[in-house]
Amino acid sequence: MLTLVTGSRGRVGSALVSLLHHGGHTVRAASRNPGELSLPAGVPTTACDLGDPSTFAAALAGVDSVFLYAEPSHVTEFLAAAQTAGVTHIVLLSSSAVLAPDAGSNAIAASHHAVEQALTDAPLTATLLRPGAFAGNAYQWSESFRSGRPVALPYPHSGTSPIDEADIAEAALAVLTDASLQGSAYHLTGPASLTVAEQVELLAAASGSRVTVEAVSRAAWKQAVSPFVPEAIAEALLDYQAATDGTPAEVTDDIVKLTGRPARTFAAWAADHAAAFRA
Repeated sequence: MLTLVTGSRGRVGSALVSLLHHGGHTVRAASRNPGELSLPAGVPTTACDLGDPSTFAAALAGVDSVFLYAEPSHVTEFLAAAQTAGVTHIVLLSSSAVLAPDAGSNAIAASHHAVEQALTDAPLTATLLRPGAFAGNAYQWSESFRSGRPVALPYPHSGTSPIDEADIAEAALAVLTDASLQGSAYHLTGPASLTVAEQVELLAAASGSRVTVEAVSRAAWKQAVSPFVPEAIAEALLDYQAATDGTPAEVTDDIVKLTGRPARTFAAWAADHAAAFRA
C-alpha cells in the first residue's frame, strides 16, 4: 500500500514520512518544492502543490492512501484526481477549531471546515485528525527569549492543551495503518491544560532563561504580529484567547486510543527544544 504524504516539509508531514518509512510502509513524500525536502534516504519525492491542480495526477499515481493538509482552494479537484487514481482512504490534518459553533465563518476554522465538508461528501473513507494548539507554536516566542525581552501576551491566562507534533504524526501513522481506526474523527490534545503564561514558564525553566510575561492590549499585540499574521486571523486568535481566558482547555485521551500511550507533555517538548530559546 502506497501512502502519499502532502506537506512533507512541515513538522507533522516530515515526521510521518520517517515513521512510515522506518516502519516498512511504502511512502511518497510530496511538497510544492520537493527538492528542498530533507528525508530519510530511499524515500521517493514528488511535486504536489495543493494550490495547483496540474500537479495532482502525477503525485497520486498508484497511491492507495493520502495524508492531506487542509487547503480548500482546489480540494474538489484533488478529490476527483484521488478517486481517479484509486485512492480509498484520506487522513486529513484538520483542526479542533472546526468544533466551534462558528466554524464555517471563523477565519481559523473555515479552511479546515470546508475541506472536511468536501471529504464527507466524497465516496471514500475519510479520517479526521483535529489537533488543537501545536506545541511548536511556542517558537513564536523564541526571539523574545534569545533577546531577553518579556513575552508579550494579550491574554496570559488563556487555557490551551498544546500537543507535540510528534504525537500528531504517530496518530496519523496509526490511522493510516490500522483499518479499525479509520473513518472516524479524533480530537487530539496534549495531556494537560496550561495557560499561555505557564507555557512560557516551562520554557524558561527548560532553557535556563529569566524571561517573564508582559500583558499587552489586543491592539498592541495585533500591531506586533501584523507583518506575519493576516488581520482576520489575528482577530480570530484574539477572540479565541479572550473566550478561553481563565478557562481550562479540553483534554482528550484520543492520543492514547490511537497510539497506546499518553501524549507527550509540554514540559518534555520544552526540554527537547530548549536550545531554540537560549540566547
